[in-house]
Amino acid sequence: MLTILGLLAACAAPPVVREPGSAGPATQGSGASRPASPGAPMAPPASVPASPAARVPVDPARLLNGDMDTTPRRSLMRDRARWVEAQWNELPGWGQDRALEWWPALLRGCERPMPGWQSFCAEALRLRPSDDWVVTTWLMKRLQPYQVESLDGEAKGLATGYYEPQLEARRQTAGEFRVPLLAPPQDLSTRKPYDTRQQIETSNRLNRFSLAWVQDPLDALVMQIQGSGRLRLLEPDGSSRWVRLSFAAHNEQPYRSVGQWLVAQGELRPGEASWPLIKDWARRNPQRLKDALWANPRYVFFREEPLLDPAVGPKGGQGVPLTPGRSIAVDKASIPYGTPVWLDTTEPLSTTPLRRLVMAQDTGAAIVGAVRADFFWGWGEQAEANAGRMKQPLRLWVLWPRDS
Repeated sequence: MLTILGLLAACAAPPVVREPGSAGPATQGSGASRPASPGAPMAPPASVPASPAARVPVDPARLLNGDMDTTPRRSLMRDRARWVEAQWNELPGWGQDRALEWWPALLRGCERPMPGWQSFCAEALRLRPSDDWVVTTWLMKRLQPYQVESLDGEAKGLATGYYEPQLEARRQTAGEFRVPLLAPPQDLSTRKPYDTRQQIETSNRLNRFSLAWVQDPLDALVMQIQGSGRLRLLEPDGSSRWVRLSFAAHNEQPYRSVGQWLVAQGELRPGEASWPLIKDWARRNPQRLKDALWANPRYVFFREEPLLDPAVGPKGGQGVPLTPGRSIAVDKASIPYGTPVWLDTTEPLSTTPLRRLVMAQDTGAAIVGAVRADFFWGWGEQAEANAGRMKQPLRLWVLWPRDS
């Protein structure tokens, strides 16, 4: 975990604003102090004037040309990130996105607005934008962009991808369907940490909590890592239906990457640990698959939900459905849920730019750090292919209310 930098001399640095309730340099290392309201706007102290752009009518055309630049630029501090005030013309590709495609993700997020976003969301729910430019200019008048950096000033990071798996499953174990997907056991809350993955999978004592059975243990691991999945479930009476299994709890054991274990074992080269190559290795080395799986002691338990609308994504950490191509998972200590974000990365295994508006609506065990995002691709074969191959360079800008 990165530690917070000491305050720089006032004559050599822009004003720095710390979010009320966040850990200062003296308490950060303990890990006990966290913002009282993770999504609350970070108000500047009385001695720090607000950006001049917040006090005058905003002209989007002038903002795009950089005509309203101000110096010095202020910074807003979070536990694991520093946000540096930016100008709209500094966001690569800003104004070229199909912003109307992002609008449903915003409205989803506004179903559960974070502290400080209520008035913004109330206006968004009333607005009926007719084209991309209406959305773009509306945002520019109400929000201020900040580039996300690490606490030591690094503005470049990593974008990966995730998706919602779709699997064939059986309500009861039969034939090749011998890998259980489990509901939380009754004693989970009283034993922390709980049994490791190896202990759970070798004892079989929790099989009575099975929600469904699948064929491939690697598919079960993927579902646990992705946090949810869709099952075409065959019932004992011969009927079948689609259901969703969503994250319910885990065993409080540390998460370890199977891909990194394979690299450490010399089975894959660094940079090759994508899911397609991991699955290919598993097909070629079935006798070693359990060793690879048990290298990750974390085990995830699920709850079953009806899949009422196949066009609606699973719920993320914010508690709202994820939107394919417009929702990302982030480190909550760097970017709060419900924050609009401008993403600057590239398509999987490509240098083709991927620049667009997204919403911070989820998190994940491996998503740690300031400039870090997991891009939600959706479900189906193409989503799986894109997510499994995505490991791209990244820059991020958060869009934050101007009056904060």
